[in-house]
Amino acid sequence: MTTFRDLHKPGQPFILANAWDAGSAKMLKSLGAQAIATSSAAHAFTLGRPDGLGVTRDEALAHAQDLIAATGLPVQGDFENGWGDDPDAVAETVRLAGQAGLAGICIEDIKLPTPNAYDRAFAIERIKAAAAAARALPNDFVLTARADGIMTQAYDIDEAIARLQGFEAVGADCLYAPVPKSIDDVIRICASVTASVNVLVAGPIYTAETLKSYGAMGAARLSLGSALARATHRVIHDAALEMFGGGAAEGSFSLLGQSISGDKVDELLT
Repeated sequence: MTTFRDLHKPGQPFILANAWDAGSAKMLKSLGAQAIATSSAAHAFTLGRPDGLGVTRDEALAHAQDLIAATGLPVQGDFENGWGDDPDAVAETVRLAGQAGLAGICIEDIKLPTPNAYDRAFAIERIKAAAAAARALPNDFVLTARADGIMTQAYDIDEAIARLQGFEAVGADCLYAPVPKSIDDVIRICASVTASVNVLVAGPIYTAETLKSYGAMGAARLSLGSALARATHRVIHDAALEMFGGGAAEGSFSLLGQSISGDKVDELLT
């Protein structure tokens, strides 16, 4: 049987599809997803909360278990900063995730709810504790360490790479620096480490042509983040403007006529 770890092959990236509920996860499975990830932002949207206010650890664990039960696929949890600054808190989050049946989680280096990054040495210490907890689990568990400071503007690409290298040195299985500023930075990240690298395929630097090149760059995994959920919310937004006013086609229902058929959705959910 192919495990979540087996899917990570540098140079042969798979798509880790981020879902936000059981229905979206089941549709993605029916359409070819080999593994599912949660998205902290997309999950928050389903709870009527803006991204940034976050969800609790218990909510995130229960949500991930719902996706596991719905699909039977490996599920990775987008587990923010591990719900605690202290390395022991992060290790406990890893243990709880393993007990809940997750195939892995990702941990950020940002001191939430601020945009500020932990000191590099402390960020590495947190991942070291998480990796030790992951190795102690009875089930295989893929730990992804994130360097989020480029995205939050806390540091630059050089600092991100230094952090990723430190995370790899203490046992992280997969490395991830969301929203680099250029494709050259993606290439630098992949070349700077030997562990699997996740690339977020959402944002202005990604085009149809660059998406074809990730294997050559060395990426092992392509994730969607909250992009698919936000695309769904874009349809709600635009259709509502048509219906309720403020849009170019005020009073129109044209977007509703472009929706997928209920029969097709039913087919994908069964």
